[in-house]
Amino acid sequence: MPHYLEDLEAGQTFVSPGRTITETDVMSFAAWTGDNNQVHTDVEFAKSTRYGQRVVHGMLGASLCLGLIARTGVFEGSAVALLGIDDWTFPLPVFIGDTLTCTVEILSTRLTSKGTTGIVERRVVLQNQRGETVQSGRMDLMVLTRAAALA
Repeated sequence: MPHYLEDLEAGQTFVSPGRTITETDVMSFAAWTGDNNQVHTDVEFAKSTRYGQRVVHGMLGASLCLGLIARTGVFEGSAVALLGIDDWTFPLPVFIGDTLTCTVEILSTRLTSKGTTGIVERRVVLQNQRGETVQSGRMDLMVLTRAAALA
């Protein structure tokens, strides 16, 4: 069930289901972005790096957050536009086989001057199966008001 502007308030949190990163995810992301850096795609090369294994593309993780958030259903049908990705950090690497979940915390909401939409400031945290934060930052969103959605 979608959450409209009126349903959201500072302090609310939503947690996505998990998603395990596969070899296919990494190779597909490399193919469609053109980012074929050996640290992501070459097992033998990656053995000689600081992590001793391939690292998942950072932007694959950030992109996955959007899909994981969609799986919560909170913004499905109410989202108008992603407004930006800000202060995004990558404190730990993601590896093939990691299972990731995404937590969204509502920081604030405000009605836009048009009156049919609002801005939702959100902190997003991507964690692995050990509960370690692997990525985090802001992903603010424009959402519909209930009245606008029902009109």
